[in-house]
Amino acid sequence: MGSKPLRLPEKAALPFKSTNKARRQQLHVNQKKARDALRRDERFARKKAESNNPRLREERLKTNVPQTLDTKRKWDEVADEPEDGGLGVAFNVEKLKRRKLAEEQELLDEDVLSKEDAEDDSDHDSMLDEEEDEAQDADSMIGSDAEDLEPPEDPDAEDALPPISQIRSVTAKTKARASSPPARSTTSTNLSLAPAALTKKFPTLFLPPDEQPPIPKVLVTTSINSTLHHEAETLVGLLPNAKYVRRSSHRYGHKFSIREISAFAAKREYTTLVVLEEDLKRPSGMIMAHLPIGPTFHFTITNWYEGKSIPGHGRPTSHIPELILNNFTTPLGLLTAHLFRSLYPSNPELQGRQVVTLHNQRDFIFLRRHRYVFREKRGSERSVVGADGKEMKGVEDIRAGLQELGPRLTLKLRRVDKGIQRASGQEWEWKGKTDRVRTKFQL
Repeated sequence: MGSKPLRLPEKAALPFKSTNKARRQQLHVNQKKARDALRRDERFARKKAESNNPRLREERLKTNVPQTLDTKRKWDEVADEPEDGGLGVAFNVEKLKRRKLAEEQELLDEDVLSKEDAEDDSDHDSMLDEEEDEAQDADSMIGSDAEDLEPPEDPDAEDALPPISQIRSVTAKTKARASSPPARSTTSTNLSLAPAALTKKFPTLFLPPDEQPPIPKVLVTTSINSTLHHEAETLVGLLPNAKYVRRSSHRYGHKFSIREISAFAAKREYTTLVVLEEDLKRPSGMIMAHLPIGPTFHFTITNWYEGKSIPGHGRPTSHIPELILNNFTTPLGLLTAHLFRSLYPSNPELQGRQVVTLHNQRDFIFLRRHRYVFREKRGSERSVVGADGKEMKGVEDIRAGLQELGPRLTLKLRRVDKGIQRASGQEWEWKGKTDRVRTKFQL
């Protein structure tokens, strides 16, 4: 038998005070039960109404949009690209370039339409004159035979201009295509949209499209008297063409600075220097210096997990992985993305089926490494959906499986120094914590 329905007194839903503590506690419980019962009745009634009319549910979901930090994200208003590169300005580079292209296209279309209107007016006047001449010729040739008359020549179809309505429809379609985003992932980073000033300031990171990037060669080391030898070896397995050299910790040995190590590495054709920092025998930070002239990036590390501590992990191989950079949209984000791109060769070994993902979310960079496999779709799984929310054609029966290999860590950019300095922080291109607005993100 089912439980009896709960009957609450009328006073349970009303504010009621009592000097007895036990009585107040019981009243609080009764009031909570009464409120929960009212909400449950409203929920069931709404569910019944929406089952009869599905449009009610669609309208409710449209209005009931949860507010998150991503939806409340604030951008700096920029009319044009800053002359200094805009590292301290938070604006979407892709949207700015798309808006400028749309404005240029609109001006071009206005010029075309004005020229076409002028040509139509002149053609209309000339056609009126020709009609008058033809009428006069017809009056003078009334008594002649019809066989002597020659048919007028048809104008060339290629030389004929399209009507104004067709031009305006094509213009409207072009504007809609320019304003709408391309059909690709909304979080993938377009590395070709770097501001011109930023490209000029960092020519070794922002290479021309026709120039082949150099083969990455990474030197990994640690801070002085560090114990993170195993973690440094893990980074060597994560970065292709990397080598680990221990920092000197001898009592009478020379303590080489990062600037001296960078000069040593640049002479041996290294492209990047990575220094792993520690706190309480755990990785706490990372310094990345782009050789030979900089800049130098300072990151903090949190949530470091080895591959063996991840449930269901796999064993990585020595294949060159693919690289995925997500959600780097600002000038500073593009600069950071180009730094990570310089760590990996441009020709991955696809037979290894390994991929390294660097995903930026609220200025935290999540680093993951996976192995993927394509398999048949199970009956309980959904099909692959594209960026437009529709099912992709040709892959209805295929799904991709992922296996994490490790390591797993989270990075946060703290400072970008000019060049490679002997003591860090003397001159910097960008420094964190300069803007206290929580809804403004720098990457």
